[in-house]
Amino acid sequence: MRLRSNLCLWGEPPPYSGRGKPRVHGNKFKLNDANTWPDPEPTVELEDHKLGKVRIRLWTRQHFRLSPHHSMSIILVERLTEDGSPRVYKPMWLAFVGVQMPPLSEVWKLYLRRFAVDHWYRFVKQRLHWTLPKLSTCQYKLLGHCV
Repeated sequence: MRLRSNLCLWGEPPPYSGRGKPRVHGNKFKLNDANTWPDPEPTVELEDHKLGKVRIRLWTRQHFRLSPHHSMSIILVERLTEDGSPRVYKPMWLAFVGVQMPPLSEVWKLYLRRFAVDHWYRFVKQRLHWTLPKLSTCQYKLLGHCV
């Protein structure tokens, strides 16, 4: 899923110190503040034939404040210029929740494919007015048969 760039996530809590209630949250991870980011686990830079140079970073075991027991992986996708600086002001933040994540060089492409499909559904609903299901039920009975 895609994440807003102004979200705040939380890391794993430190080990229990033996006193008081165990902590539920670790360090704060603000998506729009690079000072709060820990070092990414893997970082991949690759050349895409459509988008050019792309850098993908991954952080694991992050969670939302209200769901501390449901961790996810956070993926940052940035388009780069030739000198390595970000080309687009707002990067794409993705979250992956699942058992086995595909390779980092492929997971962001899966979202781009899904993004195109979502826009197709929006077009179908808004422009073609396909919001009501077309069920195969009898509307008229003529001599005992459905027409």
